[in-house]
Amino acid sequence: MRNKELVREALEARKQSYCPYSGFAVGAALLCGDGTVFRGCNIENAAYPATNCAERTAMFKAVSEGNTDFREIAIVGGPKGKEPKDFCAPCGVCRQVLMEFCDPDRFLVLLCKGDKTWKEFTLAELLP
Repeated sequence: MRNKELVREALEARKQSYCPYSGFAVGAALLCGDGTVFRGCNIENAAYPATNCAERTAMFKAVSEGNTDFREIAIVGGPKGKEPKDFCAPCGVCRQVLMEFCDPDRFLVLLCKGDKTWKEFTLAELLP
């Protein structure tokens, strides 16, 4: 799968975001070694600690299906109902969850915008 396709998957995942409190919709698409892609979106709750980020939603879906061979993730976020104009980086908790399963020097994180452009980082660059 090309990065462009993974970015498109993240944009599609963002459409499922449940964000009535922040109004900030995030989508993620996680590419596994076998080519499987798991999508995730942020899912908010009035009790904010119970909220789940898009990145963790995708990761937890993959792990619950028995897949832990991760290659890269595309992340896109911004105000709900608007095209994301800025890059959206994973929070500290998501970075730590990614670190649990991924080789930090090889796992790629694509920070995306709505125009399908992205910046590419290794996990080690985001969580040294």
